[in-house]
Amino acid sequence: MYVADSTRYEGMVYNYSGRSGLRLPAVSLGLWHNFGTYDNFGNMKAMCRTAFDHGITHFDLANNYGPEPGSAEENFGRILADDFRSYRDQLVISTKAGYTMWEGPYGDWGSRKYLLASLDQSLKRMKLDYVDIFYHHRMDPNTPLEESMMALDTAVKSGRALYAGISNYDRETTRRAMEILKDLRCPFIINQSRYSIFDRHIEQDGLKHFAAEHGCGIIAFSPLAQGLLTDKYLGGIPEDSRVKKGGALKASAITKEKLAQIAALNQVAAERGQTLAQMALSWVLRDGEVTSVLIGASKPEQILENIGIVHKTEFTSEEIQSIDRICGLD
Repeated sequence: MYVADSTRYEGMVYNYSGRSGLRLPAVSLGLWHNFGTYDNFGNMKAMCRTAFDHGITHFDLANNYGPEPGSAEENFGRILADDFRSYRDQLVISTKAGYTMWEGPYGDWGSRKYLLASLDQSLKRMKLDYVDIFYHHRMDPNTPLEESMMALDTAVKSGRALYAGISNYDRETTRRAMEILKDLRCPFIINQSRYSIFDRHIEQDGLKHFAAEHGCGIIAFSPLAQGLLTDKYLGGIPEDSRVKKGGALKASAITKEKLAQIAALNQVAAERGQTLAQMALSWVLRDGEVTSVLIGASKPEQILENIGIVHKTEFTSEEIQSIDRICGLD
């Protein structure tokens, strides 16, 4: 029988999500990869135990995480039942809906019918009465924003979720969504956005600073740019990499110029006493405008390496300038 480490809260940093009272760990665990249909269940369980034993209280899912849609939620539901049922009130569990889940016109995007049906299915897969955060996963160009936001409001007020969130929303749509949810008196707290040293779009769009100014938390996914911001590719493309497995990262992204940038960033990280992956995570949290950084992992050891960054998120101006210069942003 699993018993959580009694010292688990001593080393983690917890940040308030926007102006809400909910605090998230500086490092959260995402179940996008390695928790699905074809993965080792024992390894999944070991990763969740390692995460919680070291203060990671937030586990992030979506209805379509798999690769078979729903399989990550099903596996996480098994882990909850086996290990974490007695710790439910110490966990923040989130899920999302917005991508294709079933055939026909009601199986994706942002209609009220889809969002609420999907949440009901997610709760059934995870054997939960509620999730802590329910996200609309992507902007829908065809459904009125009011309809999608009212579905989130219903999810909260019906008790199926405690807080509402959005994901992959740009600044202007975030602003409009916040206004709608404020009028509905719905506790909206967070936008989940892609963000890394190599992907600054939430800075360029103004979303990052807008969110900080207006009480919206930001949780960053893909902080390692699908593995580019590690030392994994400095010696070639490993056989067990996402490139070889046919994942989202394509071999065409690993250019000679990109490898030179990675090598230079690796040197900056070494001078800071960090691995490149650690520095990339620290950088995301450097200025307090990002609530939490979402990590993925394929083994428990990666989680242990990544959580080592929570007390090392400060950068000198020289380090920031070097990173920007390497990325061609000076």
